[in-house]
Amino acid sequence: MSEILGNLKGIRNSVIEELKTLYDMKLSSGQLLSAELALKLADITEFINREVSVYITRSGQIIRVAVGSNETVELPAVEGRRGSSRLSGIRCVHTHPNGTPSLSGVDISALKANRFDCMIAIGVTAPDYTQSTLGFGMIVGMDENEQFVVENYGPLTMAEAETIYFPNLVTTVERILEKQTSSTSLAQAQERAVLVGMEYNGMLNTLGWTIEDSVEELKQLADTAGAQVVAKFMQKRPKPDPAFFIGKGKIQELALFVQQENIDLCIFDDELSPAQQRNIEQAMGIRVLDRTALILDIFAQRASTNEGKLQVELAQLQYNLPRIMGKGLSLSRLGGGIGTRGPGETKLEVDRRRIRDRIAYIKECIGKVKSVRTLHRAGRNKASVPTVSLVGYTNAGKSTLLNTLTNSDIYAKDQLFATLDPTTRQLDLPNKQQAILTDTVGFIQRLPHQLVAAFQSTLEEVVEADVLLHVIDVSHELYKEQSNAVYHVLDQIGAKDKTIITVYNKIDKLPADSALPARLAQEENSICISAKANINLDKLLELIAENLKLKAVEEYFLIPYSDSATAARLHNVGTVLEQEYLAEGTKLKVRLAADQLGEFEKYLSKGEEN
Repeated sequence: MSEILGNLKGIRNSVIEELKTLYDMKLSSGQLLSAELALKLADITEFINREVSVYITRSGQIIRVAVGSNETVELPAVEGRRGSSRLSGIRCVHTHPNGTPSLSGVDISALKANRFDCMIAIGVTAPDYTQSTLGFGMIVGMDENEQFVVENYGPLTMAEAETIYFPNLVTTVERILEKQTSSTSLAQAQERAVLVGMEYNGMLNTLGWTIEDSVEELKQLADTAGAQVVAKFMQKRPKPDPAFFIGKGKIQELALFVQQENIDLCIFDDELSPAQQRNIEQAMGIRVLDRTALILDIFAQRASTNEGKLQVELAQLQYNLPRIMGKGLSLSRLGGGIGTRGPGETKLEVDRRRIRDRIAYIKECIGKVKSVRTLHRAGRNKASVPTVSLVGYTNAGKSTLLNTLTNSDIYAKDQLFATLDPTTRQLDLPNKQQAILTDTVGFIQRLPHQLVAAFQSTLEEVVEADVLLHVIDVSHELYKEQSNAVYHVLDQIGAKDKTIITVYNKIDKLPADSALPARLAQEENSICISAKANINLDKLLELIAENLKLKAVEEYFLIPYSDSATAARLHNVGTVLEQEYLAEGTKLKVRLAADQLGEFEKYLSKGEEN
């Protein structure tokens, strides 16, 4: 069929014959639009000053050609419409003689009515048609009123349009429509993911991790987020490609795999630049996340307190701020999914100015929470109550240890970042002393700097603690590398020089004949335990008490009535536990920091004296 439809009045026969040659053109597999076809349409449009439209099948065959006026073109009806969750299988490409690549209201209405795979508009720029840009729109789901929702993309150069792998875009849209028209929502459905890791410049080896180890941990993160990992791709390069990170050829290979295996999501083990993420999404046609975005998504799921939600939202906004101008082809944002959750998700579509305003507001709120924490901490310091903080790699058993030591029941599960919000409990020590035990967020290798910054007020509990319990999962084959990652974060927040007790946990998972616990127990200020099996916890408490014994003391002081200033000073720097008025002065039992004892040494008294 080579019929030219539409308004042909005043069109020369030579132009009609030129239009008929369009039927002989065919797009290669995977192309959204070829530069050759776009240039030819622009050439004809400029010559006749009228819109020209073509219909293209998914196989790349042109099946309809129509001519309109200089403002619009009447589109022929689409045949063979499929079920409610399917698109028509046809994309419409048309030109705008005025040079505008944006879709008009009529274009969008036609897109919805005909359920096109997409609607493409070429803004014709003369006389150099190669400078013409294009925009396109796609149905990306349905709203609560079951009306189609359209997203617009562009403007794009012809070269950029050629990099878009179109089949994956269509597959993603139809998968969204299928899930939205079925009983299972997109947010509830498990997303199929492929993982991508790359080793370059020995980057991982400097940290003691292999590319296989790092991608395996990425798989655990993806499992925690709720994804179904279908495959892993790993490669080595001298350095990352500035446009496609792993290289354009590898991305094209990955795009074919994604189409064949019906993949929803591609997750990279490194942080991508905004440009890299946008380019990869355009080339692959599915959502692309990096390691940072995945960890932020998990934190968004775990945050339960107001402070935790604020901190996660702050980290999300700081991460997305440089990406807000070009989110790429994130087609499934409407239905939710990994990388789209969290308190900040409704803010991701607003402009940079409003995001900055939101960041400033959240920082102000976190500042108020920080003031309350500082006040509580000052009260504990005045009371000379020692504080102990649990730190360690995620899933090392910190929450389980806190539950066992303090008879608590906070959430603890064998998964990454099972607990996010800090928890504080009273700890009773063997020497009758009491301390405050705080569980903090778990660390991980390459912990996103946005999280370190956002959780600064929470991590201050670590910085201000008297003793740190560094919990290590000794049953993990990479426990040394995990320990180094924790020390790296402690160094970042200024807590590396604190008094640290190394707690090797989960020794019950080691083989019965393993000599590792005995060797590790010889290390200075360390102990091997099992929080779950209650092994060596009494020795751990003794070790904590030993490390705290010089932190605070309880002593009796006899202050003459003539020295009221000293009595007032003791009330200020310590906690007065007992007070008795005697003939020679005021007798006080005070708990105070050990390093302040020298100031009042001459007033020391014995407890049994009267």
